[in-house]
Amino acid sequence: MLRNGNVALECVNGLRLRAPSPSDAEAIAKHANNREVWLNLRDRIPHPYSVGDAQGFIDLVKDQSPRLQFGIDVDGEVVGGIGLVPGGDIESRTAEVGYWLGPEYWGRGIATAALERICRYGFEELGLLRIFATPIAWNPASFRVLEKAGFQREGIMRNACVKDGKVADMILYAKIVDRL
Repeated sequence: MLRNGNVALECVNGLRLRAPSPSDAEAIAKHANNREVWLNLRDRIPHPYSVGDAQGFIDLVKDQSPRLQFGIDVDGEVVGGIGLVPGGDIESRTAEVGYWLGPEYWGRGIATAALERICRYGFEELGLLRIFATPIAWNPASFRVLEKAGFQREGIMRNACVKDGKVADMILYAKIVDRL
């Protein structure tokens, strides 16, 4: 397992995944403070999203080792985030992936490239066997990102969440490696 918490993952065309730094707080808040972004994230991400929230997140993940949370950096600015939440016990070789991107960067292939890169990191460096995601059913753009990154739809989790006061299904996607 990789132990360097300061790892940066190079992607393509000026895109990289890296640890967010205190100087990124304003950019993170600018891109995360959007209702359309918030509607597709877990409630632990607040809305509105302030510079203070970004600073708190940066402080929380600054010493991660191995690094599991990354800023999505496009040409030197953090415009989104992506991270892995590892499973425990018998699911210790799995992780859930979550990601978000500022709306002005939607539709450019950035989320797909970031997802492909973090999966490669998870499988090759962290020794994961399975990475999964559970987007809310009203987010077909996320389905497309996952499918383009090689994830397969495994099922529908009915009435699996309540977001913004609405009960919704979640769709289970996963990507696996065969190495038993």
